[in-house]
Amino acid sequence: MDDLVTRVAGDPFGQVSPSVYETARLVALAPWLEGHATRVRFLVSAQNPDGTWGAPDGYGLVPTLSATEALLDLEPRVAERGLAALHRSTPVPDTIAHELIIPWLVGELNARIGSRLHCPVDDRVHTILRDMVRSGRSIPEKVWHSLEAFGADARRAASVTPSGGLVCGSPAATAAWLGEPGGHEVLHQLQKRNGGPVPGVAPITVFEPAWVAVMLADAGMADRVPASLVAAVRRGFTAHGAPAGPGLPADSDDTAAALSALARLGQPGDPSALWNYEQDDYFVCFPQELTPSISTNAHILDALGEYAHGQPRFHAAIDKITRYLVATQAADGSWLDKWHASPYYATTCCAQALARVSGAAAQPMVRRAVDWVLDTQRDDGSWGRWTGTVEETAYAVQLLLLCGGPEMAGAAERAGEFLRETDDAFPPLWHDKDLYTPIDVVRAARLAARRLIATSAHRTSMVG
Repeated sequence: MDDLVTRVAGDPFGQVSPSVYETARLVALAPWLEGHATRVRFLVSAQNPDGTWGAPDGYGLVPTLSATEALLDLEPRVAERGLAALHRSTPVPDTIAHELIIPWLVGELNARIGSRLHCPVDDRVHTILRDMVRSGRSIPEKVWHSLEAFGADARRAASVTPSGGLVCGSPAATAAWLGEPGGHEVLHQLQKRNGGPVPGVAPITVFEPAWVAVMLADAGMADRVPASLVAAVRRGFTAHGAPAGPGLPADSDDTAAALSALARLGQPGDPSALWNYEQDDYFVCFPQELTPSISTNAHILDALGEYAHGQPRFHAAIDKITRYLVATQAADGSWLDKWHASPYYATTCCAQALARVSGAAAQPMVRRAVDWVLDTQRDDGSWGRWTGTVEETAYAVQLLLLCGGPEMAGAAERAGEFLRETDDAFPPLWHDKDLYTPIDVVRAARLAARRLIATSAHRTSMVG
């Protein structure tokens, strides 16, 4: 554990898995950058047997478009298999900027090879924003993260300002903005961390320590969190709240998690920035957001509970979010959210926040969530949407042991065997332009789950 928290507190970027989408964009946009040949080999080796890249259920569409376009001339046979896969219909998950990226890459591929790929999303938003970039007008800061989707118009776009050497935390957006060698030192640093491939977002030096601190504190390990990690959370705050990391726009999700972390560690912050995101029926993650996030509202509920102290506005907001989470719970007791592919993440976020903050009125919803988790445990003790994973199993254990009763011990103990025996190959489940893994966040989730299992077993033996 000490190695984990020390690394999280001191890492200038955070531990994020390599992205097929982002790496392919560097292959296409920055062949001059060190590590180019390694990035090509990474893409070739990452292709699935069916010709796609990425996860099932539509999550392969964006990375397959990106990798196929990047490899057309470099690895034509690999690209042909990608094209064949793209002609098969697929759902379109709500990943970041899919409404911009998909029309752009479909258009690029159709123009280059005369293909007739179908675009499964409306291209009007992309057209409007592309015209704004082309004319030099300002676009929302969160759109900078996907600046590459505007093609040649992205180069040195006047309304975009890099921060810390990156455009809104995205290697692809940065390469598109640069357009040529020069000023790419941070891209060099990022590709060097994985020997060529790059992550989809960096740095995550507020998001990562905030999530880690909350999970460790909830598992009874707040005293093991060093002051340096607390400082890493605190220094991310701006007048608008906290971003995932420097150079990214502030958002209510990271703001809420950071506020909860500071409160759990006995050094509360100023929650006033959360009111920037309040709407009539819920809170948004970003201003002008099209679709709200369930897990973000759960995190805000959790933070409001830490800071309410009898204040009417806080309690009114708690009631509002409670109603929203009740209304969005699925019939089977689970929740599914826009920031994560797994229902175990959203369900754990919601159930824990409701149990902690919303009181007796929320207990039926919490109980349904607990029952759903118990009903969906796999034979090997794990949980997972597509297959059993360490991450999803850790969340399920946290939900059972923090929201359930003593009868959860058996299911949690079976999960403990899976967590002990499974290595650090964490499949990507978090939403960016494609799926990614915040590696140390998942390690902390596993550590917290194992601590909760051990504590539960001790209590059971004491009772016995």
